[in-house]
Amino acid sequence: MLTVRRARPGDAAMILALIRGLAAYERLSHEVKASTAQLRQHGFGRRRYFETLICQRDRQPIGFALYFFTYSTFVGRPSLYLEDLFVVPEERGQGAGRMLLGALARIAIARGCGRMEWAVLHWNRPAIRFYERLGARLRRDWVLTRLGAPAIRRLSAQNGSRRGSRSARPRRQVRRAGTTAR
Repeated sequence: MLTVRRARPGDAAMILALIRGLAAYERLSHEVKASTAQLRQHGFGRRRYFETLICQRDRQPIGFALYFFTYSTFVGRPSLYLEDLFVVPEERGQGAGRMLLGALARIAIARGCGRMEWAVLHWNRPAIRFYERLGARLRRDWVLTRLGAPAIRRLSAQNGSRRGSRSARPRRQVRRAGTTAR
């Protein structure tokens, strides 16, 4: 029997194993830097950056959905962003992905979300067909944009100016006698 439940702190190692399974499927294993301790801290600590659902068949984990909330300024409501959705290969096509997405949809409704969003690799045709059958629209007019840690550090060191200004504060305008400030 398939079930979906919220992840608990003791699930961090299992979540990491599922993340590694997803990375292997996406041919991105070399990019996984996360640790069990980081997942425990960021998903179950004082400040939680994400939430996770676990899909099980007869109490054995077979998939997960890791998500968080953003805000849509256009819709004027929160959005549920699905960072990762993964079902182990031998369980695909048997309802686990649909069950996880259905649980996410119920969470999105309960939290007042105006939409759910996620990214899918362009070559993952089975996933794209699955999402389209659910009613998802691919947004080919948007380009995923990312700054990695080195670029974030460089940008933060620029203090808002390409000319090397050391101050992020606006310059004070000096009034001359007989002039008005603009």
